[in-house]
Amino acid sequence: METTQIEGPEHAEKPGVEDIQQLILRRICFLDYAPGDRLKEAELAEEFGVSRTPVRDAISRINHLGLVETLNGVGTVVVKLSPDKIAEVYDVRLHLATLIGKSAPVQINQGHLSRLRTLLEEARALNKETESRKYMQINYRLHGLTRDLIGNSVLRSFWTQAFYQAASTWHNLIEDAGEEAAEALINELVDLETALLEGDIEAVGHLQHVHISYGYRRIRRVLFGDPI
Repeated sequence: METTQIEGPEHAEKPGVEDIQQLILRRICFLDYAPGDRLKEAELAEEFGVSRTPVRDAISRINHLGLVETLNGVGTVVVKLSPDKIAEVYDVRLHLATLIGKSAPVQINQGHLSRLRTLLEEARALNKETESRKYMQINYRLHGLTRDLIGNSVLRSFWTQAFYQAASTWHNLIEDAGEEAAEALINELVDLETALLEGDIEAVGHLQHVHISYGYRRIRRVLFGDPI
């Protein structure tokens, strides 16, 4: 289980609603909170050193994403997305990807390329011995890089929400996907490296569309028995 520190600079002050929301989402994404697990406000408030109000507000925001629900007599629990919901999420992600670079395009810089190459190096190490947790961490950081390449704030917000909705489903299949998942991640990173080297931000969106589509096909094969 992760501690209260969130990726990025350490928080000198108590975490706010946004910080708490992001950490809970990350735990759901990494399957630290699995479907059926309860989110206990009192325990989370004690962990974060805050009152229950910001915890409740953070959970309320997550509820709007459909990742948790409140059940009478039970409390707030993590939910497993239905096949229909998964299909809707991936349909939205595919459409959002086509908008990357077309509205408020970001200027690609050396920092973006350096982050990408670090991820590629780590992903290539995974190809020899796939570790699901490490895969999830790389995939999460890749999402962060892609998010930072989106200049339109509204698009960036929707892109992030859709990622979290899809991530726990995909990460739940990593053990079954094994080496195939690691190879797919490498291929995605190699393609993105080329796009960044060319300074082609619209190509980043196109590539995200392609690789999200590939990923959804793998999900459908495992969950629904679709043919290869």
